[in-house]
Amino acid sequence: MSDESASSSGIVLEGIDDVEDYVWANGGAGSLPWDRYSHVYDLMENGNRAFRENHFEEAINNYSRANNIKPGDPVILGNRSSAYMRISQFLKRRSSTASEYRPLSGLDMTTLAELALKDAERLMSLQNNEVRSYILKANALILLERYEVAWDIILSGLQIDPFSAILRAALRSLESRPSSSVRTRGHEGPERTDDFDCTLCLKLLYEPITTPCGHSFCRSCLFQTMDRSNKCPLCRTVLFISPRTCAISVTLNNIIQKNFPEEYDERRSEHDSLIHLGNDTIPLFVMDVVIPCQKFPLHIFEPRYRLMVRRIMEGNHRMGMVIRDPATDSVADFACEVEITECEPLPDGRFVLEIESRRRFRILRSWDQDGYRMAEVEWVQDVPPRDAREREDLQESTNNAAAYARSWLSTAKEATRDRRRLEMLYNVEAVMPNARDPERFSFWLATLSNRRPSEKLELLRIRDTGERIRRGLIYLATEAQGHR
Repeated sequence: MSDESASSSGIVLEGIDDVEDYVWANGGAGSLPWDRYSHVYDLMENGNRAFRENHFEEAINNYSRANNIKPGDPVILGNRSSAYMRISQFLKRRSSTASEYRPLSGLDMTTLAELALKDAERLMSLQNNEVRSYILKANALILLERYEVAWDIILSGLQIDPFSAILRAALRSLESRPSSSVRTRGHEGPERTDDFDCTLCLKLLYEPITTPCGHSFCRSCLFQTMDRSNKCPLCRTVLFISPRTCAISVTLNNIIQKNFPEEYDERRSEHDSLIHLGNDTIPLFVMDVVIPCQKFPLHIFEPRYRLMVRRIMEGNHRMGMVIRDPATDSVADFACEVEITECEPLPDGRFVLEIESRRRFRILRSWDQDGYRMAEVEWVQDVPPRDAREREDLQESTNNAAAYARSWLSTAKEATRDRRRLEMLYNVEAVMPNARDPERFSFWLATLSNRRPSEKLELLRIRDTGERIRRGLIYLATEAQGHR
């Protein structure tokens, strides 16, 4: 098996390297008129050819068109499930560096794996005595890191065919995982039924919410599905609730914590590792240089960043914004933390954000996580004045710069005829910091003029407040000359 079949978890995915050929047969129940069946056959041939040439999106398009004509066909469902998994697999393996050079659009890896699982479950309901359905479902569950359920599915498949080489290889791969990932039930706690599993992530319910229609889900799982639809994921009842504010089911949560404490602790650790990153670890959005005291909209469309934003919104709503430094051909050493103040999810999974820049930091090291970049950082502040005299001089410079900035803004607003620029000037004026905070004011001063990325990056590196104020005043004078 090729290296491409290894998931980011280190577990090798078995049995999705190829797809089934569509046999020319159209008899019995569900048969179609020959012209329509011929069209399905052609679509499947095109889809399989695209799959074998690694054009998986084209393959999915053909399989989906075939499924619209002949829904519930086992070969169509199985082949489409494999194609969804291959794209999810590709996104999991893709490095953040590759994504920064060539951004992608489309669904994120988790959503693709969930679509693969949906097709595999549909296939299993049609052919529960066929090993292929167990292979596909187990692989989709592994991509979603639901190892315990994947283990059970593999064992069930081996009851159908004890000699299946693919299922045996998958079982060996799962057994190689650490014991914390795949746990043999019956030895570490009381037996439990699937009644305590979330039907969306297939794991033990964590922070469960019970909907008015009587179904229970993990709070974060329900939140993610309601980003796309306000209906119950199970019965499709319209829900007039907000997962952000809806109360956790205290009784159910207490039952789970009391009866399954070890598994619940695992779920809590897993949840916290994704959304509570601590003070010195932060996810990075690689796009541009941002300096403190900026506020602007942001459109999130790339799969890796959709996943990142969902996790951020479950946590502290903060991330770092950084640029690739052309001098080093890697992410710059200094960047700025931003806070998501507004988040509007769109029906197709994209996000429209409103963000405000906060603190600057220096990147100590960075690494890939699920296709986006994480970094260990240290927060940076200016070197404080050495004595009272320097402090007084800095405050006087700040007060003078503030008076000049107000005069500059007044003149700029009177002179402009551009509505967009006028709106920008008013917005910048509205967030003007108090002059009693010279460091923050020095950054705000620089936001009044349009600066090149290299200049903004240099402002982040400077640790002398007075020097930054001097540069800000030079920028304003230059801008005023340009407008005249």
